[in-house]
Amino acid sequence: MEVAGLWQISTTRHTTAGWPLSSCRIRCLKQSERTALLLQVAFDKPEHLALLPQMKAFADIIEIGTPLLKRLGLSAITTARELCPDVMVLADTKTVDGGQLEADMVFGAGAAFMTVLSCASSATHEAVGKRAAAFGATVIVDTITEAGKAELLPLDAVFPESFGYVAVHSPTDARLAGNTSTSHLEAVRKMHDRGFLVSLAGGIGPDTLEAVIAVEPEILVVGSAITESANPKEVARWIRDRLPNPGRGWPSDKR
Repeated sequence: MEVAGLWQISTTRHTTAGWPLSSCRIRCLKQSERTALLLQVAFDKPEHLALLPQMKAFADIIEIGTPLLKRLGLSAITTARELCPDVMVLADTKTVDGGQLEADMVFGAGAAFMTVLSCASSATHEAVGKRAAAFGATVIVDTITEAGKAELLPLDAVFPESFGYVAVHSPTDARLAGNTSTSHLEAVRKMHDRGFLVSLAGGIGPDTLEAVIAVEPEILVVGSAITESANPKEVARWIRDRLPNPGRGWPSDKR
């Protein structure tokens, strides 16, 4: 069954891209059959790369954040792949144009995921989707530009098959400016009701973990709560130990 353009699969296992090939049996997930909760650790500064060896026991996905990608380029992706060969890497490109070129660059460097803004043109979505399919990778459609709006995506939104998740954010600058809205948590349920799998990001850490787990995103993105803590490894372990049905379900031949 195809729901709003995104394929969903009734299994806790994942391909390289987190999504099945077309030969797999596909149907809409019921709430009780959701895929395992995956922990994504976001790195935004060059010094965060020193934490890679500590994170490989806890992270399902290593995110090369947008600031780090701008600072170090593709070398940040290849470094993460070299130091954590068994952990998937996401390039937070936030692509809005030049989709084919950016997709070829990050997937060619070894990223298994990249992000594309939901406000990008359908032509960009299609261009990225085709290259992701060719690499066996997954695209995450990022709704950060729509944060706080009643609808993060148009009701008729359709994406290529290789688009696997909708990213729901509490934007960093808004939070630093004092915005304490929990609309991003409420948005997870709305996206689930529409049939989408969700990656949830923004201000997630020990203090908010219980509320975040309650809305059951498929990917939980934690950044500074781990990378800027006094003991990143122990914070990552603490979060990991509290995740219901945690991930780590990548088939070894698809890493």
